[in-house]
Amino acid sequence: MIEGFETLAVHAGQEADPHTGAVVPPIYAVSTYKQDGVGGLRAGYEYSRSANPTRTALEECLAAIEGGTRGLAFASGLAAEDTLLRAVCAPGDHVIIPGDAYGGTYRLFAQVLARWGLLFDPVPLHDLDAVRAAVRPETKVIWVETPTNPLLGIADIEALASIAQQAGALLVVDNTFASPYLQQPLALGADVVVHSTTKYVGGHSDVVGGALVARDRDLGDRLAYHQNAMGAVAGPFDAWLTLRGVKTLALRMERHCDNAERVVDLLLSHPRVTEVLYPGLPNHPGHEVAAKQMRRFGGMVSFRVAGGEDEAVRVCDRTKLFTLGESLGGVESLIEHPGRMTHASVAGSALEVPSDLVRLSVGIETIGDLLADLTEALRA
Repeated sequence: MIEGFETLAVHAGQEADPHTGAVVPPIYAVSTYKQDGVGGLRAGYEYSRSANPTRTALEECLAAIEGGTRGLAFASGLAAEDTLLRAVCAPGDHVIIPGDAYGGTYRLFAQVLARWGLLFDPVPLHDLDAVRAAVRPETKVIWVETPTNPLLGIADIEALASIAQQAGALLVVDNTFASPYLQQPLALGADVVVHSTTKYVGGHSDVVGGALVARDRDLGDRLAYHQNAMGAVAGPFDAWLTLRGVKTLALRMERHCDNAERVVDLLLSHPRVTEVLYPGLPNHPGHEVAAKQMRRFGGMVSFRVAGGEDEAVRVCDRTKLFTLGESLGGVESLIEHPGRMTHASVAGSALEVPSDLVRLSVGIETIGDLLADLTEALRA
């Protein structure tokens, strides 16, 4: 039985083509399939919204590397989130979300699902008593991001799984920042894992996608029904690109982590940096939990700049190698100002991020070049 992560990433769902021997699953650019008589489906394929062989290969691989029973690939991370929430919730139900949730997730709840009648409360998930106090009879989901975006907060997945189980709720973990290589939420008691596969899973900033992986087969089938009914599926070329990225995920994550740790060392010693947010630091409030549930601490680093918002924006503008742009998890390094970019949608809310905050997605370039670029950008 194959168990190694790297082996699963390369081989799960990716058997050689039986007709040609091709070792890489082909791109099935097809919308419909010839039936052998009415209802006589070949390998279960009838229409590519319902299933496509390239997407199937990706979904099987994602399920394998997350340790789940069923994986589902979507057109984006938010499409995956929306499908999940409409599948497991109804109007009047309640969801607990992180007190520093990703801005796009918060927007989905506040501007879309709230109009559908879904209730939600942002809660600091590191405070287990606060989570217990927020649970209602109507609570159907506890939604977790760990590490969070962009403050890199850490939540105890195992402890929250216990609270969710006692409440009769599902524990959903957005594993985008950690990736399946660094963190395995299903093994810690989560019911569903969510990914923006645009990020580390794809890894090359060339495809947008999302995924769900369920621990329970029945829940996976329920989600698959809604995936087909709602239709926001990954196309075959997107699925192929994402699957190609998965093959090198372990190697890339090790380099992301190596480089991030060196960047953190530089920022800690820089006089113009007032605070560094990284769960690998011993003084990070979630360090012990992160060390327990993560293989390493990831490639995302946030820091606060002396001089306030204007200076934080100037630092973002000065970098040459760190590209100013949204998203994260690609092989190239990115820099952004969350307050004006990815998290502008939470301005004025309880989830508003500090205006002097800069977020880095540390890539896999030569570390000396990255350090020199940051040093120059931070120069007064």
